[in-house]
Amino acid sequence: MRRVAKLRPPAPWWALVLVAGLTAVGQTQAQARYTYSSSGAEVTDVQAGLVWRRCSEGQVWSAGICGGTPTTFTHEQALAYARTQTAWRIPNVKELSSLVDTGRFDPAIDGNAFPLTPGVLYWSSSPDVRLPSLAWAVDFGLGGVVSTNRYSPTVLLRLVR
Repeated sequence: MRRVAKLRPPAPWWALVLVAGLTAVGQTQAQARYTYSSSGAEVTDVQAGLVWRRCSEGQVWSAGICGGTPTTFTHEQALAYARTQTAWRIPNVKELSSLVDTGRFDPAIDGNAFPLTPGVLYWSSSPDVRLPSLAWAVDFGLGGVVSTNRYSPTVLLRLVR
């Protein structure tokens, strides 16, 4: 007596490509997203081509960690401070929000690339064109973008180049 094996029909070709593509892309992106400077104080986002300070302004990179207390700024103070930092600037809202890691919460940012980042608001250089008294900030607690009073003195800053 002959046995006939029942075969399942193969998955459609597009499903295999989609699943294989997502896995390969996801693994590659996770492995290659950040590289670190020789001092360790800077991190390069390979995807965006931007170099970030790993610590919030006011903190100091030492012994592989960000130490000290981050400085808070109003938007005008942040802009003035950034002008004193040679070759560094405040990121626009799109650049800053690219650091949000939706798989994390409070803080919603890669803790290896940006250690001890508080889950609070960080200024962007982008004004809110609807109201001159507002500017865009990124909330690294929840991982969202918010329009914030430019005179709020409780917002942190991370610089980019």
